[in-house]
Formats: sequence, C-alpha cells, structure tokens
Amino acid sequence: MKFLSLTTLRELARLSLPMVVSQGTFAVMIFTDRFFMSDLSAAHIAAALGGGVAAMFCLSFFTGLISYANALVAQYQGAGRTERCTVVVTQGVYLIVLALPIIALVGVLGGTAFDKIGHDPALVPLERAYFYTLLVGGPFMLGKTLLACYFVGIGRSKVVMFVDVIAIVVNVPLTWALVFGHVGLPPLGIVGAGVGTLCAQALAIALFLYFYGDRKHVAQYSVRQSWGYHQGVMKRFLRLGLPSATEAFMNTATFNVFLLMFQSYGVAEGAAIAIVFNWDMLSFVPMIGLSIGVATLMGRSVGAGDIARANQLISSGFIMALGYSSILAILFFTFRVELVDVFATPDEEFAQVREMAQAMMLGLCTYMLADATILIAGGALRGAGDTRWVMLTSTSLHFAMLAAQYLVIVHWQMSPLASWWVLVAMLISIALCFVVRLRSSRWRRPERLARVMAEH
Repeated sequence: MKFLSLTTLRELARLSLPMVVSQGTFAVMIFTDRFFMSDLSAAHIAAALGGGVAAMFCLSFFTGLISYANALVAQYQGAGRTERCTVVVTQGVYLIVLALPIIALVGVLGGTAFDKIGHDPALVPLERAYFYTLLVGGPFMLGKTLLACYFVGIGRSKVVMFVDVIAIVVNVPLTWALVFGHVGLPPLGIVGAGVGTLCAQALAIALFLYFYGDRKHVAQYSVRQSWGYHQGVMKRFLRLGLPSATEAFMNTATFNVFLLMFQSYGVAEGAAIAIVFNWDMLSFVPMIGLSIGVATLMGRSVGAGDIARANQLISSGFIMALGYSSILAILFFTFRVELVDVFATPDEEFAQVREMAQAMMLGLCTYMLADATILIAGGALRGAGDTRWVMLTSTSLHFAMLAAQYLVIVHWQMSPLASWWVLVAMLISIALCFVVRLRSSRWRRPERLARVMAEH
C-alpha cells in the first residue's frame, strides 16, 4: 500500500494553503486586538482573553455543529451529488435560526459568571463588556462559518481566502480607530475590538453571498432548488455533526473553566497566559486550515468510495503540519524573550508578566508538535465520519485534565507553572490516542463508511 504520493501532497497543498492563509487572518485579527489592548493595560490583555474565550464557549456547540457542513459537502461532492451540497447550506441556515434564542439565554447567564469565580475586580467589567459585544455578533460568526465550510467543501478554498483577506484588511484599521478613537470615532476601548470583529464578519458574509449567488454557481449546484427542509440531509447533519458539536462544546467548556481558574492566580498570570496563547495562535490557527483540507479530501474519498487514498492523504498532512510547527517551535524557543516583550505594557506589573510568560513559552514549544498531530489526525477521522470516537476520547481527556487542574490550582494551590505543564501533558496524551486510532482499521471498514453516507 502506497503511503506517500506527490500528487496527493500537491492536491492537499492546493486546497489547504488558501485555508492556512484564511485561518491566519483570524489569528492576525485576535493578535492585533490583544496588541492594541497592550497599549491600554495588562488588565485589558487578560480581559480580552477571558471574555473572548467565554464568548467562544457560548457559541462552541453550534460552531462545532455548523462546521461539519464542510465534511458533508465534501462527501456529496465526492459522490457526484452536487445538488445536495447547497441543500446542506440550507439546513445549516435553519440550524442557525434555531440556535439564536439558546445563544441569547446562555449569554445572559454567562455574563454573570466572571465576578462569581473570583476574578480580579479590575478584570470583571472589561471581560463582561468584551463578552457581550462578541456574543451579539454570534449569528454573523455562525453564518460566516457555514458559508466558508461550503466553499471549501466544493474545492473553492481560494474564495474563502479572498473573503478573509478582505475582511482582515478592513478589520485591523477599523479596530484601531474604534479602540483609540481615531478618524472621528469615539474611543471604545475593549468594546471597540469586539465591534471591529463583528463588522468584519458581516462584510465576509456579504462577500460570500456574492459568490454564492453567481449565475454559474447557481446553475451548477441547483441553488434555487435547495431551499426547503430536507429530512435525509438534516438527519445526516445531526447524526454526524452532533458528536462534533458536543466535542467542541465540552472541550471549550473544560478549557474555559481551566482558563478561569488559572486567571484566579492574578492579573499578571492572566496576562502572561494571554501573551503565550497569542503566539500559540500563529502556529495553531493556520494549521486548522490544513486540518480542514485533510477533512475535505478525506470526505471526498469517502463519498467516492476511494478510501485507499487515506494513507497518502494522512502522510501528506503530517509532513506539512509537523514541518511547519517544528520550524515555529525552534523560532519560539530561540526568541521567546523578544516575543514576550512585543506585548510590553506601560505599567510596572509587566516585569512579573515577562518572567512568567518566558517560562510558559517553553511549554508552548513542547506541545506545538502535539497540536499538529491532533489537528491532522482529527481532521482525517472527522472527514471519514468517525466523529463519535473523536468526541469520546477528546472530551474524556479534557475532563481528566480539568480534574487535575482543580487539584493543582484550588486544592493543592500549586504554582502557575505546575498548572501549565498539566495542560501540556494533556495535549500530548490526546495526540498519542489519535495516532493509535488512525493506525487502526476500524474507521476504514466498508460497512461503516456506507453507514456514514446513508441519509437516515
């Protein structure tokens, strides 16, 4: 059995590299938001992380569900049933509409959590303001996710790259103006960063709809016939997407609780972990684009009944991901002091932040290869419809990590660095489990793959 093919490697690169750029624009958006916050105070940096992660948690279940549209569209594309691709989009729109009241309710309840879990009083109003602003933009985020997944699924990842690049070109100067009050706009501080994000997502949806409504696309993918409830496609969406949604929700929940517990160490520790995660995004977020490419091509192979290409696809993904993350790990290790100082704040507290963040950068360099492994293996397994196993394994290890974090932070009151290395160990454990599953034959069995494609 051939494990490496230059043809497959080139195909994955053609599909994934635009998505790497696309996901990279998201990393740039978050990076610049926190960079602007560093001109205000260390509390603003920590609040941007806490409020941002809390908002992502409230949206995570529906984001995970909607994101599975990518694999569904790719599977139908591979099977030659292109008329079903736009039907997936329609069912996704219905799911977003149903999600709105639930998101609103969770948001109201979630906004009261910051002061109840022991956060510094200086952080709470900033976290809450940023959290509510991002949550208002939740429908835009879900709509953008749905349309991006569709275009990647049909192989038009360059459209997604174009849209996201235009959005970030607008977002960065707009956020700068909104945060600091330039070009006649009022200085909104941390709220301005959230408003800039919301405006960029609305612009992205408008651009996606322009391409979606293109006359050639409408005819090729039967867009006019796609409007309406389709029971078979909706059942597939829920059967395969709900495990992904549950995984995203539970993993985000455990990570959010860990982050909230970690920030109870203090403002300096909260700022330090925010700085480290900012650099982590430059490695992790672009590789999400590669993971999406792997999931898309795996979905096409499943739809076309050509699972024999799986090994070539997986090998190609690992070569690209591990190569990219290895280079960044070396750079992050070598220049960790300089990278932390990029976010130097004008207050005296930054000396403590610098010391903590430099030590945590060593853990980041350690787990970057594990992140790469998780993304490629997870993308392959999700594309093949093995979403239930991925959910059970990933959530189990995340909960084990959270239990350990509770003991380390709350019960034993150990140092912040001890808590940080528990997180590193959890990521390495997930990577090892995913590799073992990937090497097994259970998810490749023909009868199981036939069930993945069944519309019931």
